[in-house]
Amino acid sequence: MKFIDCDRHVMEPLYIWEHYVSEDIYTKFPVHFKESSLKGSENKHEGLNELNQKLPPTYFIGPYPILNKWSMELQLETASRPKNSCDRHLALTGQGQLESMDKGEVSKALIFPTFAGYIVNHNKIPSEVSIGYAQGYNKWILDYCSINRGRLIPVALVSRHDPFSLKAQLKEIIKQGFEFVTIRPEPINGEHLGSQSYNEFWKTCELHDIKIAFHGGTHLHGDTVGVDRFESRFALHACSHAMEAQLAFLSLLEGNVFENFPALKFIFLEAGASWLPYWLWRLDNICYPEFPALIKNRLKSLPSSYFARNCYVSYEPGEPNLHETVKLIGEEKILFGTDFPHPDHQSFSIKELFETPGLTQEQIVKSLLKNPEAIIDIKNEL
Repeated sequence: MKFIDCDRHVMEPLYIWEHYVSEDIYTKFPVHFKESSLKGSENKHEGLNELNQKLPPTYFIGPYPILNKWSMELQLETASRPKNSCDRHLALTGQGQLESMDKGEVSKALIFPTFAGYIVNHNKIPSEVSIGYAQGYNKWILDYCSINRGRLIPVALVSRHDPFSLKAQLKEIIKQGFEFVTIRPEPINGEHLGSQSYNEFWKTCELHDIKIAFHGGTHLHGDTVGVDRFESRFALHACSHAMEAQLAFLSLLEGNVFENFPALKFIFLEAGASWLPYWLWRLDNICYPEFPALIKNRLKSLPSSYFARNCYVSYEPGEPNLHETVKLIGEEKILFGTDFPHPDHQSFSIKELFETPGLTQEQIVKSLLKNPEAIIDIKNEL
């Protein structure tokens, strides 16, 4: 069967930044590659690991590497991993993306950035540079998806470096025809998602039915959970997805976003869904009733009821407790995304997906078709 992929990515070609970002921004902060090299007498060939494989180049914006804590050991390991170069090549263009979707039985997909999110949310660049790269990416992704907007559904980027610029950015995004915006779950420049400075942004999203997709990732130059205490990829990757999703939901609760903007729709991606049963149980049963006088004016309903009303979540094949997730938020709120073409997610087949424990066959079908259709505007139908 064909399904709707709610988490699919591009690979941004390096040349696009010079063509789509304004000249003054690009000249001051160009995005470019630097070749990595191994130094030391034990290495006969600079830039080659022990398997005689060339190290991948390092992505920079101006003088700053795009990825944080991207160690030489990690580069070596990356170079040694099995390659998915064919998938990455297909993700460079809209035509290639469609070819990959045909192979994977995908009817349509929400299309997300890969490197652009690390550029736009980089904590070392000025706000005008962050905004300029977000705007450049949005122009490019519209061209990328123009080959078939019924199947390729572009998701816009916004810069959160200056919260008071968000409303103006969003107005341009709406004018361009986007229906989805993706933002990082962690605080950016000291402002978390529940900060009062975002209220005009949320208000405008609600007014124009713009859906917000949270998509985290490891190695951001920013305040991702774990960067203040860990160095290894293992530990950083363990923290950066599910823990940030938990805190993003809490930020929206704490900032009264759900209460003030009841029609907003949020999508939590690439963090799995198994964090929800415990997190919502704790918020409902431990935190909510502890001091009711302190929250009565902010949280008029149980935290789980806000999630069930306002939020969707994607699950991973094989993860536990999905039946509890469905029990808490409803079977109409679960989605699925492949994360194509990123190698940190294993390949799967539709047959394997239908063996996901904790979900009925009917619930799986809903997660692949009916549920995503409910949040994708009718004009994007095939």
